[in-house]
Amino acid sequence: MEEIERPATRGAQRLPVGVFVLALGVFVIGTGEFVLAGLIPLLAADFGLGYGAAGQVVTVFAVTCALAAPTMTTVTAKWPRQRVLVTAGIVYLFGAVATALAPTFGLLLAGQVVAAVGTGLFIPNASVTAAALVSKDVGGRAIAAVITGFTLAVAFGAPGGTAIGALYGWRVTMWLAAGVAVLGVIGVALFIPRSTGVADTGGFRQRLEPLRDRRVVALLATTLVAFTAVYIPYTYIGAIFSPATGGDGVRLGLLMTALGVAGAIGNLVAGRLVDRYGGSSVVLFALLWLILSFAVIAFTHTTYGWSLTAIGFYGIAAFAITTPQQHRLIARDPAGASVVLSLNQAVLYLAIGVSGVVGAAGIEVVGAGSVVWIAAALAVVAIALSMLGTPWNPRRDTPPVSPDADTSTAESLRSSSGQVRS
Repeated sequence: MEEIERPATRGAQRLPVGVFVLALGVFVIGTGEFVLAGLIPLLAADFGLGYGAAGQVVTVFAVTCALAAPTMTTVTAKWPRQRVLVTAGIVYLFGAVATALAPTFGLLLAGQVVAAVGTGLFIPNASVTAAALVSKDVGGRAIAAVITGFTLAVAFGAPGGTAIGALYGWRVTMWLAAGVAVLGVIGVALFIPRSTGVADTGGFRQRLEPLRDRRVVALLATTLVAFTAVYIPYTYIGAIFSPATGGDGVRLGLLMTALGVAGAIGNLVAGRLVDRYGGSSVVLFALLWLILSFAVIAFTHTTYGWSLTAIGFYGIAAFAITTPQQHRLIARDPAGASVVLSLNQAVLYLAIGVSGVVGAAGIEVVGAGSVVWIAAALAVVAIALSMLGTPWNPRRDTPPVSPDADTSTAESLRSSSGQVRS
């Protein structure tokens, strides 16, 4: 008789060490991603480029991630999750080292392409692996813990890396990222069980079968529009809050730190709320909060003290969307969760690029102080899209299947993981 080994029981609430190792990996990779914007002036000076030309490093990284996330996850779909994550970490490590050694800007871009491939493979698989390591009752908390690594990268990693780059050179920042990446790879190898895997969903076409579900498409569209709204103020935070900061980089850095800290809190709270109320309800509440925060920013962005409060208010809502969105996508198709989450990550990177274009156009038309109203309008559209993607049972976010069907994310992910004993 076969018995599937299950994760922690309902009563056990402590997350395994592996979840926090995954959070460390996401922190390292997230820092390497977000620090690029802060290093653009240094890259421009070092390679004799204009600011716009040096800024293409961000574009190249984002586009590569958007392509690599679904493609590489599909290619490695049959691999155990430990092998996928270790491979992704090593690829990112090589990219970071190549970037640190790059003698020309062209080779630097090539290094960032390699690093972005590792990023696109690691981040979605970190979330789905975290969900696989725990019971379904704490799946939201596990995902939130991993995503907290991302928010901490925004709050501390990117500002810290930018400061180190300013003091000691941007190459030192990349070497530090590579060094911490080594620790992340070792941690994954030690603390993620080798047998953790995902169900085999067949060939390439079968693995993309979830896109036939209009609710999945609506959820991905929600991610695109919602995070375009979220990233408009983040991308142009310097311009929006210029009246309050007076162009002082230290003051702007404090605003970014306040945003990241508030975001980490919002993400953790969202994870607990997902386990209690379901992802759909949390997304709706977060988007409504986001719209309100944009209004607060519009009226307070000229005074520094109030700006700190407003940016924290905005950060809570902005980072409270990611976990419930991932939770909803996993619930829609547990067996294809890794592929769907990789698509979601690709869409998120696309949103970052779109936010730059929309935000720039908005500033030209309505001014930096009013561009948040455009973001608010997009958040309203995201609410409508989210409702289209709302599952039949929004409280628990389970797909419309028979009552006897087992839709536990963790168990579905384990169905072919090798954790079966006689």
